[in-house]
Amino acid sequence: MKQLLLTARLDIAESLRARWFQIYTLVFGGIVALLFAFGLTESRVLGFIGLSRLLVSYIQITMAILPVFVLITTVRSVAGDRETGVLEYLLALPVSLGAWFWGKFLGRYAVTFAPVFLAMLGAAAWGHFDGIEVPWPTFGYYTALLAAIALCFLGLGMLISAIAHSTDVAQGAAFLLWLALLLFLDLILLGVMIQGRIDPELAVTIALANPLQVFRTAALSVFDPQLVVLGPAAYVIFDTFGADGFRLFALAYPAALGLAAASGGYLIFRRGNLL
Repeated sequence: MKQLLLTARLDIAESLRARWFQIYTLVFGGIVALLFAFGLTESRVLGFIGLSRLLVSYIQITMAILPVFVLITTVRSVAGDRETGVLEYLLALPVSLGAWFWGKFLGRYAVTFAPVFLAMLGAAAWGHFDGIEVPWPTFGYYTALLAAIALCFLGLGMLISAIAHSTDVAQGAAFLLWLALLLFLDLILLGVMIQGRIDPELAVTIALANPLQVFRTAALSVFDPQLVVLGPAAYVIFDTFGADGFRLFALAYPAALGLAAASGGYLIFRRGNLL
């Protein structure tokens, strides 16, 4: 445990000095500042006004930015250390492979989730001092959603990083994965259902295997509890999970997928060619 925590601390310190982390933090902090600057808290959409309106916009923007940032930066962790010779040096130190791998995982999770959460917390503090009511239930659920989706893509990134033997290959695979998940959002699901070649239940099941789709649908359910925008697909979701059940599923599934992917990456890393 001591080795794991030391590795996590070292990875956090290294990330804080990296340029990508400064850009990453600036992006999410800048999004909140711009949303306030353009007066989004004073507009109304579907009855949502104030900080709720800002959080709705923030979560939609984050869905497009967070996964690709997490993937691209994480895949460099194992593949980059192997390519630069850091891993070869590490093997001479009294640090177990498990402590190093999971320490990198823990440290990278802290630095990827912290800016996203702090941006939301800053928005809540700004709204509180500006006399805007803070919707704490919405804030809490959105925070849990972001934590789950960050964990999901961090695990997928660690898996890709363990498989790839060069940084270029790892980054290319990460980008292709992100692009494939984006393509399999509602557009393809709608096409399949219109053609009528498979049952709607199966189409929705395939769609919900995509963590991005789960994240997007759960975010929509906060301000559209009946999921009217999804049309008939909403009936399948509610019949299968129920409203509260789906919200729990949207937290549990991405987190479980990320942990499973990271565990698979660790097994490949431990049994494969370390150099």
